[in-house]
Order: sequence, then C-alpha cells, then structure tokens
Amino acid sequence: MIEKLKAYLGRLFPVASLRAYIVVMTTVVTLPLIIFTGYLMFKLEADERSDLQRETVDDARAISRSIERRLQEMATSLNLLAQFPELESNDLPAFQRRIHSSLAQEGLYVIVATKDGQQKLNTRLPSGETLGKIPEQADLSKSLSQNRITVSNIFFGNTSKQWVFNVTLPLPSRLASTGDALIMTQNAADLRPLISTENLPADWSVAVLDDEDRVIISSEPGKVVPGEAFTEENLLGRMSGFSGNFLDDHGNVFAYSQFLGWSWKTVIWGPAASSQVALVSTWRNMMIGSVLMVLAAVIGAYIVGRQLRSSILEITDMAERIGQGEIVAPVQTKITEANQVAIALSNASFDRSQAEDHMLLVLHELVHRSKNILTLVQAMMRQLARENTSIADFQKEVDHRLRGLGMSIRALTETQWQGLPIKKLIETHLDVFGSVSQQVVNKGEDFMLSPEAAQNLGLILHELTTNSIKYGALSVKNGIVEIEWQHSEREDGQEMMTIYWREKNGPAAEQPSRKGFGSTIVKRHAEGAFSGVVSMDYATSGFAWTLTAPTRYFIKSSKTSEAE
Repeated sequence: MIEKLKAYLGRLFPVASLRAYIVVMTTVVTLPLIIFTGYLMFKLEADERSDLQRETVDDARAISRSIERRLQEMATSLNLLAQFPELESNDLPAFQRRIHSSLAQEGLYVIVATKDGQQKLNTRLPSGETLGKIPEQADLSKSLSQNRITVSNIFFGNTSKQWVFNVTLPLPSRLASTGDALIMTQNAADLRPLISTENLPADWSVAVLDDEDRVIISSEPGKVVPGEAFTEENLLGRMSGFSGNFLDDHGNVFAYSQFLGWSWKTVIWGPAASSQVALVSTWRNMMIGSVLMVLAAVIGAYIVGRQLRSSILEITDMAERIGQGEIVAPVQTKITEANQVAIALSNASFDRSQAEDHMLLVLHELVHRSKNILTLVQAMMRQLARENTSIADFQKEVDHRLRGLGMSIRALTETQWQGLPIKKLIETHLDVFGSVSQQVVNKGEDFMLSPEAAQNLGLILHELTTNSIKYGALSVKNGIVEIEWQHSEREDGQEMMTIYWREKNGPAAEQPSRKGFGSTIVKRHAEGAFSGVVSMDYATSGFAWTLTAPTRYFIKSSKTSEAE
C-alpha cells in the first residue's frame, strides 16, 4: 500500500527544474489564499451585522475592565494607606508629606473627612490651609452607611474646579480620632487614556456613565459633555442586563457593559452602515491587491529559481571535483547560503586531504606506542615471573600492574593521547583505592605530562600507593602522603623537575629485605624512563621517595606536538 502511494505521488511530481517547482509552489500557495479571501468577503458581508454587535460588546467589556482595574487599584491603595502609622497617631501633616508627591504624579489626591463631610486633610492643598466640606454629590454617606468601598457619581470639585470622582473607604473605629473616611479623588479627564477607540469606526462614540446615567468621560467630549445626562435617555431602559447590544430605530448599534462591583457602565454606539461599508471596501481592495501580489510572486519566484539553479550547478561541479580527490577553491554566487556551502565544501576538501595525512601519522604513532607498551609489559612479566613461585601469585601481580598501566592509558585515551595533567594523573590512580585519596595532598602548579611520561609516572605512582596501603602511611587512618613537584634550573642552564613522595603519621619505614618488582619500578624503571636519579629514605617518620630528572622527559616536545 505504501509503495503504491509513493508511486502515485511520484507521478504527481515529475522531474523538473528547480525554477519550475518554485513557480508552481508559489502559485499553489497564493491561489488558495485568494480563494479563501473571496469566501471570507462574502461571508463577512452576510455575518457582519451580528459580528459587529458582538464585537462592540467585547469592546465595551474591555473598556469596563480597564477602568475597573483603575478603580480597584485606587481601592487597594486606600487599604494600604489606611495602615500607615501616621493615621494611627493622627499626624495628618506627616501623612500628607509622605504620600503627596508620589500620588500627585499619578493625578491622585487623598482626603480625610469626618462623617458630616468636613475635610481634615486634602493633598490638593498645602498642609494647614482651611478646608471646607465635601459636596453632597460625592456620596460620602452612601459609603459610610454601606460600610464598604464605593465609587461616587461625577461631580464638580470645589477645589480642583474640574469634574472629578471619589473612591471612598470607611475608616475603622480605631481611627475615629483621625477621621471617618479615607477618600481618593481623581479628575475624570484622567480616565480618557483608558478609553480605546482603535477598533471602532471613525464616527462611533464611547462614554462611561455613573449611577445616575451622567457622562463621566467620553471619546468626544465636545459632543458628549462630561457631567451632563446621557442624551439617549429613551434607550437607557434597554440596558438592563450586565452587558448586551441592540439596534435602535435609526440603524445605530448600541453596546453596553456594567462595571463588576461598581455602579458605572460603558456605552458604545454608532451607525452600523458606516462599519459595513468600510469593511466591504477593505476586503475588495484586498482581493485586488492579492491578485497583483500573486503575479508579482510568480515573476519573483521565476527569477529566484533561475538564480538558485545557477548557484546549485556551480556547487555540484565543486562536489564532483572533491569526489575525484581534488582540493577545490570556493565559488562566488549571488546567494549567501550557497557561498557558505561552497566555503564548507572547499574546507572539506582541504580537511579531507589533511585527514588522510593525519591518519597515516596516527597509524605510525599507534604502532610506535603499541611497541613501547608491549615492551614494558614483557619486561614486567619477565620480572614478576622470576619473583613469584606460583601461577596464582603471578596472575595476581600481573593483574595488579596491568591495572595501573591501564588506568594511565585510559586517561590518555580520553585526551586522544595529547598528554595528561599531572593532577589528573594522580587523581585517576588514587580513585581506584577508595577513600585513601582523601589522605593525599598535592603540592605544585599543574602542568601537562607527555603521553610517555604519563604512562611511566602512573605506573610508579600506582606502585608507591600500593606499597603505602600495605606498609606505609595509607595503612592507617591518620596517615598522610604529600606529593610535591618543583621546577628548578641547574648552573649549566638545564631545566630540572623534582617529584617528592613523603609519608607522615604512619608506621616507621623499614628497608625491605629483598628487592622485588616494586622496587624495580620505583627505582630502576623511574631512573631509566626519565634519565634521572631516585633516592629513597626509610626513616622512622615515614618513607620518602624523590625523583630528580630533566624537565624535557616530563613534558611533550614542540616537535612531537606539531607532528601529532
């Protein structure tokens, strides 16, 4: 079934040039868009009126929510201000100094008043001035009687000389000496930025009404004046629900939304015909523009396809030459990505040549390292064979030494035989012995060992650690081993490296009665591998081992680095 489907799809997509496929793809993508746009135009013409009514309700709700948030912010601010200690202590001048500047920047002012309306503080005026009473239209008694935060109807402020509104918070009885109500007042005009008319036709209007259906703010203050009653009084009776919309006898759409938890509402209205004409005209213009865009897209796709085809052919020629083993130079095309591919192919041809040379070098190096390792293993096994009398002991000793050598080789493999930091080498060999690594202290600046030095020094460190665990400082919990390395320079200018192994707080060191393979490793092998001198001190304070050798036997030479 899958094969039949693939065969069918293969017949649908014949072999053709890239240029042809780009033109067809552009046409296939754009034509459905034009058809769908036409469908939407007729669909929108049919459903426009119902959609318009629903959208205006959404706009009314959005505006209501925006102003609701402002009122809620004012209520929250009042609750916070009521907690200020200056009100507790009835220090109104200090209270005014604390809040005046921050609130005034946002166009907000605070009033402290008694239940009869007498103002005790008004941040619109300097502290100490004589204050009058709050107008009855501020609805102070309403908030006190209901004992909750309320918003007033719009009224003309005696102090501000503007249309304002109040949000009133009844103060608790513990603040009776300060006042009975904390009021936040704001100019009604400051709410105008919250009335968004971006989604409405140009001749549509928005107004926010108070509980008495008087205009608080409107999008056209010249026509719908704040403080005056809403002119469409005969329609207010139809705004009985929480939100809704309807058409009047003149073909105007009205949408409204009550404020949640407040006594205000938002009203949006305008002629339905103006919105329909603008929408239909927009879609017709879009259809014409879409056709022109399709033609332009097809022409542009043809030109682009031609350019792409030319660039791909040039890169194809490069790839063929690389397949023949040539090192090729990148071609220059008019397409940035194609140029990047050309550069990548050119680099790949060069890297391929280098990789072949490097592979030959690695194979040669592998043979060389394998010979060295086999030689070391053969010498190890011959020595151990002379020392051990049973096959079991021989197998145990061989396994023990090969593990030490294997740890160095494994660590070097992780760095691709580029060498190994001396601290990493010490850590690798101590980790296999468990918690004894915590009894070892390293002293010295870290440096990179050559692969040969890492193998040989790792074998020596493994042997020293094993002997210390059996007989020395690492055989007791309080024992300490210090591993230190220092660089120095002899009088003849030769750089030298000295490595110390010092055991402390352990049992007294005793010189072994016979020299086994371990002694061979830490003495003869160390001196031979590094062309140095080894000294061993079997002191009562602990065993000490020192290796002094030329630094060049520890680090990788520059010639070796370049060759690798």
